[in-house]
Amino acid sequence: MFELTTIVDFEAAHRLADYPGKCSRLHGHNWKVEVTVVGEILDKLGMLIDFRELKREVNGVIETLDHYYLNETEPFKDVNPTAENIAKYIFNELRSLLALERGVCIKAVKVWESPHSSVVYQEE
Repeated sequence: MFELTTIVDFEAAHRLADYPGKCSRLHGHNWKVEVTVVGEILDKLGMLIDFRELKREVNGVIETLDHYYLNETEPFKDVNPTAENIAKYIFNELRSLLALERGVCIKAVKVWESPHSSVVYQEE
């Protein structure tokens, strides 16, 4: 089994409704997102998926979040844009996009809210 990871960054603001602290106020983060895919079958070049292709797909999803007030974006109109919910959203979006790729499955999405705080979303 091969496992590939790419990392992208984006900037966005959010607030956590009903949070009992400072995060209930509008604030922003420099988010870092790590996406890991897995698979067994390599193409004729010896690649599971070209890093350039993987990064293009990830950036396509990230564009919907970058430099937005996340609470006003469609995925987070009814759910708090926590790091957990952001990771799950990215995972689900990429799962459908990468399903078109032969033998490539998304394993996990890790979202860093700060240099010391991250969350991982994966399904078993």
